[in-house]
Amino acid sequence: MRCVPVFLDEDLVRLYYNGYCNNIMWPLFHSRGLAQDDGLDAYANQMFADVIEENYQQGDVVWCHDYHLMFLPSLLKEKRPNTRVGWFLHTPFPSSETYRTMPSRSQLITAVLAADLVGFHTYDYARNFMSACTHILGLEGTLVGVQDQGRVTRIAAYPIGIDSHRFVQTVQLLEVQDRIKELEGGFGGKKVILGVDRLDVIKGIPEKLLAFEKFLKDNPNWCDKVVLVQIAVPTRTEVPMYKKLARHVHEIVGQINGRFGKLTSVPVHFLDQSLDFNTLCALYAVADVALITSVMDGMNLVSYEFVACQASKKGFVGAAQSLGAGAILVNPWNITDVASSILYALDMPSEEREKRHNHNFMHVITHTCQKWAETFLSELDDTVAEAQLRTKQIPPQLQTELAVDRYRCSSNRMIILGFNETLTKPVNADGMADQVKQTELNLHPELEQPLKRLCDDPTSTVVIISGSQRCVLEKNFEDYNVWLAAEHGVFIRTTDKNWSQNLTNNIHTDWIASLKHVFEYFTTRTPRSYCELRETSIVWSYKYSDFEFGRRQANDLLNHLRNGPISNASVDIVQGERSVEVRVNGVSKGVGIHGILGQVIRDKDMKLPIDYVLCVGHFLPKDEDIYTLFDLELPATTAAPTHSSLGSPIDKQFPNRSEEETKADDHSGIASDSDNSCCPVNRNMTINASNMTSMLDLQGDNYLCAVGRQQSTAKYLLNSSADVVALLKKLAA
Repeated sequence: MRCVPVFLDEDLVRLYYNGYCNNIMWPLFHSRGLAQDDGLDAYANQMFADVIEENYQQGDVVWCHDYHLMFLPSLLKEKRPNTRVGWFLHTPFPSSETYRTMPSRSQLITAVLAADLVGFHTYDYARNFMSACTHILGLEGTLVGVQDQGRVTRIAAYPIGIDSHRFVQTVQLLEVQDRIKELEGGFGGKKVILGVDRLDVIKGIPEKLLAFEKFLKDNPNWCDKVVLVQIAVPTRTEVPMYKKLARHVHEIVGQINGRFGKLTSVPVHFLDQSLDFNTLCALYAVADVALITSVMDGMNLVSYEFVACQASKKGFVGAAQSLGAGAILVNPWNITDVASSILYALDMPSEEREKRHNHNFMHVITHTCQKWAETFLSELDDTVAEAQLRTKQIPPQLQTELAVDRYRCSSNRMIILGFNETLTKPVNADGMADQVKQTELNLHPELEQPLKRLCDDPTSTVVIISGSQRCVLEKNFEDYNVWLAAEHGVFIRTTDKNWSQNLTNNIHTDWIASLKHVFEYFTTRTPRSYCELRETSIVWSYKYSDFEFGRRQANDLLNHLRNGPISNASVDIVQGERSVEVRVNGVSKGVGIHGILGQVIRDKDMKLPIDYVLCVGHFLPKDEDIYTLFDLELPATTAAPTHSSLGSPIDKQFPNRSEEETKADDHSGIASDSDNSCCPVNRNMTINASNMTSMLDLQGDNYLCAVGRQQSTAKYLLNSSADVVALLKKLAA
């Protein structure tokens, strides 16, 4: 093995290791206090990443350990996305309610999720971490881990063990056997209860001593028959909290020995020191009971060490949660419970003691530290292999320069853009977003000029399609020479600024009124959720709500809708990532663009075929039928017209339509096989599918891009609206 050091100067040790890690993160992770300050600037993970980068060789595995290196997985993946990275936490992970008090809560767990495999000592801590990812980042927890847009970070529990062979062999040494005899003679045949801990606030030493005091008080016949040997290794002796703990422990020891001790013996032997390995193994072998009362710990291995050193003894009882059925489990906060368990352990029949010992010993010798490491690394390899299979199904990132070059070489372009989460600023990820501001959809300020230049280019046709209402799109794009498609393409605005209906007149929307009170009810009972009433649909969103509670509420709403007021209505129920929408049957962005494309060809009197298509959006799966219009390689989805049940006059269904829009629709021709079908309206002329196909000359690549969605039928991916901004700026340059 070759070890490469990372050198930290004194100031960095003070700010990073002693400051941020030990004074902020350690207490919080052990639920011993709330973070008072955020020293994230001193979190020196970049230095470790740089050293790894200098020494990394192809195929290496990087295993990051503990809360000191939570940023490291992200830094490594940024440099080398295919690096196999694991991260393991050796401390507890607090509940999401405690962890969310951390000022840098989102950055830390987001960085950890860059790892392929994240491990904890117990399932409780793994569950807390997944809960934090759900409540703080809004990510979905699955049976195997945390999922974010198709990428799964595996989360699992891997209880660590010890090198049991070393302890077993040490106890058999002649000098250790002599030390065992010496100790047995010194204790004079008394039962020995052993505690081995750091003098730390999480180890529960005061609680242990108080429980032993109560045991002696309740069982005076044991006062001369038992002794508690407590090894308390000093730690952080300069920290005021630990100085106070030491004084408190010494006071309790003096109190017990003064009350129950004699001139020649005392019930508590307390040592403020560490022991050499051989002496420690001898003491483990002599002891009859190991008493471990940690109130919050990652994995206390004293129980394992004790079991390994008891191999030569027939009688044993342990007290460690990690050993399960073979140990007596106690609540360290319950003094009476611990005192009763001490009595039970000392009085335990030999047959039960041997049975428990055998169970524990088999666990310790089979769950070693070597086995722990092998298991973690093996599952890391399996996780990476599974991820590679999933990655093959994920579209590649858009090569922006190639898309721009193709744009420059084309002569008749069509640019189709979604609006929400495509041309707007992204939502704050940690759930502390300003809901009032962010529910008001506004064009990204950096896109105002680039988009204007693209819209004014006579060789380009820009279409913006959204599920939002007409008024939202009108407010943002009133002065743009752009085609607008509102409510998934039901309504369109041409470049002459006039709105019209893109689908058949016979759209039945009476059901919206019956659903309004249902959606308002779920909005009232789900904090921070909201309802949006549109002309042809109604949407309930829990984007800003607690994710788990919102998801349960969404399931209740879906069950109610499927079995309630619209069970027989001709509507589509569309479930989004954090929303439920009910819309007119057959309405989708693919159907909407199908109709718009025909009108564009007619209104612009196109002579040259469209030879460049850029379609970019954060679309729901139902609306990804838009991609099939321009890519024959994609499987057909729902672009075909579907039927609606009832028809009613358009002026009754949409009373806020202008007189000009109504007149325009009165003279519209409808290209459909049925008056009840929800399909595109093509005014004054009919452009069938073959005509439109002939106007598409996509011999080169066409750029169908999903924004922020790895699970998509699109050909390419863009990570966020920031990437969309960068792309459109280059096109407009």
